[in-house]
Amino acid sequence: MVQGAIARSAACPQSRRMRDVDIALCLAVDASSSVDHDEFGLMMGGLAAAFRDPAVVRAATGGRRGAAAVSAILWSGPGAQAVAVPWRLLEDSKTAAALADEVDSVPRLVPAGPTALGEGMRAALRLLAEFPSNAARHVVDVSGDGVGNAGIAPAPVRDAAVAAEVTVNALAVLNEEPDLPAYYAAEVIGGPAAFVMECANYRDFAEAIRRKLVRELRGALTA
Repeated sequence: MVQGAIARSAACPQSRRMRDVDIALCLAVDASSSVDHDEFGLMMGGLAAAFRDPAVVRAATGGRRGAAAVSAILWSGPGAQAVAVPWRLLEDSKTAAALADEVDSVPRLVPAGPTALGEGMRAALRLLAEFPSNAARHVVDVSGDGVGNAGIAPAPVRDAAVAAEVTVNALAVLNEEPDLPAYYAAEVIGGPAAFVMECANYRDFAEAIRRKLVRELRGALTA
């Protein structure tokens, strides 16, 4: 479980208590200046499409507790993080569709800026610490297209996550930095069965994030 090693966020109000879930999953989405307007739309649209996919819904609801909880943050430069979707319960196709609609309508809540990846990860961990119920697994899902170049480094944040029994996974978009998967593997991911996936560009994001969510939500080692 997420312990006191991760500070609680005063900026994130307590949510109403939910039922216990198999996984609490926080999506940490890159909205830095390397992601243009159209690319941001492809990311959020791809995430929304994934939550409408029956395979994702089955993965989210197929565990012992029959439900997942999902939240999302946007991040860019130092101090630029915002909760885009507070904790939502995913327990059937209806709640999955509602989540998809909410994700699809998220505006770009943070200004474009440098890639403060470590600070984005830290904000995701704080949101996990605010999860208002019990989860068998806690996971941060990082999506981005660049290495950290501002703010705190990601590796110490990853180490704090692992110490708090949080898994950090990553999806690397390779349109600008082809070596990004290796960087994510070394500096970002950690915890039980942590993994990196990749896609060539934002046009491929929807299918990549769909496969990633299936793998994360069901806790399997293969997509």
